[in-house]
Amino acid sequence: MRYAPKTLTPYVSARHYFGSEQRRHREVAKLSLVQLADIVNSSKSNLARVETAELMPPPELPSALDAAFGTEKYFFGLYQLAKKEIHPDRFRRYMEFESQATVIEDFATNAVPGLLQTRAYAHAFFGYWPGATDEQVEERVQARLLRQERLRAVVPPRYSAILDEAILHRPVGGPEVMREQLAALLAQIDTSHTMIQVLPFLHGGYALMEGPLKLLTLPSGQGVAYEEGRMSGDLLEVQGDVAQRRALYDSLRAYALSPRDSAALIQHLMERYEPCAPAST
Repeated sequence: MRYAPKTLTPYVSARHYFGSEQRRHREVAKLSLVQLADIVNSSKSNLARVETAELMPPPELPSALDAAFGTEKYFFGLYQLAKKEIHPDRFRRYMEFESQATVIEDFATNAVPGLLQTRAYAHAFFGYWPGATDEQVEERVQARLLRQERLRAVVPPRYSAILDEAILHRPVGGPEVMREQLAALLAQIDTSHTMIQVLPFLHGGYALMEGPLKLLTLPSGQGVAYEEGRMSGDLLEVQGDVAQRRALYDSLRAYALSPRDSAALIQHLMERYEPCAPAST
């Protein structure tokens, strides 16, 4: 079957424009993807994904393209714009990456990560959003629960999470909801493919207090980071940026309690959510 190149959308973002310009210059030079890959010391698949904006250009690619096409710093300049822009569909893109990831690592500061939330906890969490209707809340809950199917796949990704202790003390949804949520955490705290650790209050301050962080490892070995905000987030694919976040995550893992000690703390805190017995008369 003859290869049919995907239609490009160059004016969506600088990243898309970079890819379309790579293809345009390649076709003008009458080079196939395989031929260009040999020239710039890359792979055909990676170059194809750059052209369709599925992959952020690796840092070494722009200069290699400029050398191959004799374009001085043209691709270098496009790359400077592409790596700084906030991707217009960054969360949808993150979700695509998450569905493919072989390793998923979460650091959470204020709430249980979405992949670990019970239905009741998720319902309460989304119910706090101002102006959210019952239908909108239920839609968001269903979307969150569908994401969790990834952890129950025949071949699930390896998943680990570090939770700030504050999360365990905040009774989202009330005592009954919180007790159920803590029990769900205990069930996944140390299994063949999941691990949960708690970063205790006694550790004090740390570099990621301003917000949650997610790290993904894709089948290709590429790393992706996602810094989550209240209403938006930043998807990071430049490997230097991802490596920096990886170092921060690894340092917090070293300071966190072991899974066994984390389980003991969660069990202790569950006692405060026990239903109170009615007073005897």
